[in-house]
Amino acid sequence: MSRIVTPPTVVVQPDADLLAKAAAARLVTRLVDAQALRGTASVVLTGGGIGIAVLEQLALSPARDAVDWSRVDVWWGDERFLPSGHADRNETQARRALLDHVPVSAERVHPMAASDGADGDDPEAGARRYADELREAAEYGDPVPVFDVCLLGVGPDAHVASLFPERPAMYETERTVVAVHGSPKPPPVRISLTLPAIRSAREVWLLAAGEAKAHAVRLALDKAGPVQVPAAGARGRSRTLFLLDRAAAGALPPGFSVPGTA
Repeated sequence: MSRIVTPPTVVVQPDADLLAKAAAARLVTRLVDAQALRGTASVVLTGGGIGIAVLEQLALSPARDAVDWSRVDVWWGDERFLPSGHADRNETQARRALLDHVPVSAERVHPMAASDGADGDDPEAGARRYADELREAAEYGDPVPVFDVCLLGVGPDAHVASLFPERPAMYETERTVVAVHGSPKPPPVRISLTLPAIRSAREVWLLAAGEAKAHAVRLALDKAGPVQVPAAGARGRSRTLFLLDRAAAGALPPGFSVPGTA
């Protein structure tokens, strides 16, 4: 999974609501462009407040109909290892926010394992199953597909997906999906893509809103090591975007000024 690392681009919106709307509009354009080029498109979804807000805005937008949802593959960056349909699962929230409102093909929606699923209460087995599913969907013998867009929220501790600072998953270089135990953010058991899988995406979009995220954003842009700052290691093959509101952009490092809204 070698690749050329591209420097990130920062795009700032005035507030979280406009950030969600702008990111939703940007996602429509990206999916339409991918389908025009290759016939299909793929997206990795994220949970969290701003991640779900983007999906809600996309569901509300008339522009959503420009996407042929029957030709979109939907994956997840991480999942809380809870029973199917649990309100705290990223899958449940994404279905309510967007997927239940667009004609997406069931066979193209790829949720991560639930604690009451085929693998039982075994997150390691669920992680292996998801890794196998990714491998089967990939081309040319690659371990994961080349996602068009990978959406990631940024936590106050600079975690992305369920990759937390200095936890075992941050040292993973081979596996594409891992079980996470002892998450510092509840629930403690999760399943997550690893950085090697995230870096397979053509574009990685890191979403952050609120003053509580400003320090994490600064660290992620300031050449920090990914083991300590997971968001610093989340980069796309061709493009990396930090999509922020002004509060989250309040402590950008030198070289990253707050531009006019875009």
